[in-house]
Amino acid sequence: MAKKVILIWFRNDLRIHDNEILFEAVHKGNIVIPVYFFDPRYFKSNKLGLQNTGILRAKFLIESVQQLKDNLHDLGADLLVFQGKPEDILGTLCAKYEVTEVYHHREVAHRETKISERVETALWKEKINLKHFIGHTLYHKEDLPIPIKDIPDSFSAFKKKVEKESFVRPVLPTIEKIVTHPHLEVTQVPTLEDLGFSPTDIQNIYLNSDTLKGGEDNALKIIDMTLSPHHDDVDDYNLVSPFIAVGAVSPAYYYHKIKAAQVPAYKKKYEKLISRLLWRDYFRFMLKKHPNIFFKNHQPDLDIIASSKVLQHMISNGTDELVINEMFEEIKRTGNLPYEYREILAAYLTQTAAVNHLAGANLFEEFLIDYAPATTYGYWLHVAGFGTSAKDNTSSSWQDLVKKNYKVRSTAK
Repeated sequence: MAKKVILIWFRNDLRIHDNEILFEAVHKGNIVIPVYFFDPRYFKSNKLGLQNTGILRAKFLIESVQQLKDNLHDLGADLLVFQGKPEDILGTLCAKYEVTEVYHHREVAHRETKISERVETALWKEKINLKHFIGHTLYHKEDLPIPIKDIPDSFSAFKKKVEKESFVRPVLPTIEKIVTHPHLEVTQVPTLEDLGFSPTDIQNIYLNSDTLKGGEDNALKIIDMTLSPHHDDVDDYNLVSPFIAVGAVSPAYYYHKIKAAQVPAYKKKYEKLISRLLWRDYFRFMLKKHPNIFFKNHQPDLDIIASSKVLQHMISNGTDELVINEMFEEIKRTGNLPYEYREILAAYLTQTAAVNHLAGANLFEEFLIDYAPATTYGYWLHVAGFGTSAKDNTSSSWQDLVKKNYKVRSTAK
């Protein structure tokens, strides 16, 4: 009988633990070939003059891919890494290694789904099936109590329904061994310079940045640290969210770790973390229910290009507000910012600088290492006052948000 050779197309699922496509491939395939693409579409400037992937996020991604490659090697496999469009390369790889099926995780944003469609078309020409998995959310789509089209637009109603009538799936068993092709080609993870970043910018980030180091092993350490009752800090979630964004850890894994770590005296801390995960689910399901809604221009009276120029000027020259300047500096240095502070910054930019929500989301897309399309663009739409959950649109002034949520930190993380 012919061997079943499964190629895993890794995207935002860069982990060994609780990874359904890896688990299924190992148990159903005779040979497993893991592959990752640094797609050039993500490493160029957009029409607003901002980068699709800033240098700090690119660094975090490179580290995450390298750690996945190392962890797969420890299990007897390897990760093939290429620079190029997956639809241009996968067909050739499948022919070379006699692949019978390709596994990948389905995405919800327009650009990502279009890439999947192009890959599916290319593979169909080779008579190879692209199998879709849907494992990026805390609550699995198949376990929802209602169809996505019937999910309430109200976040509180959504939260109440899924928590009452659904469940979070248990974490999958650990994989101990992977059988791969005996003659895989040798590939290397690209450097920042390979991805088009200048030597000067690369030198500057290693001298002046203070960003998290990517990768699954680091994710597990950060989770243990932040779930300690003694780490009751504004950074509890945003130190983990970058790892969730690239899939170095699954939402379900994080959820079960939260539940296991709960201490009654710190109940609010753990409830807030779970609420962040539910908001992430909510944004993804809303983007599925209302296709492309977060990427439509809901402020046509505010020119997007002009807004982008305002943002670029502020990033380079600062503003008249010390608190806002501190947040800009933290984003530039760390690629990160607590969610309470993101709301302050976004509220300032929409209320005082009259920045279009799409330009603001583009800014976060370039600079934040935890960028995720649905979450980032859905979040900005709520700050601008046009979000799908009307009661959760930002109504407070940015000054009031500062009074409520801002605390001077002696050392920014």
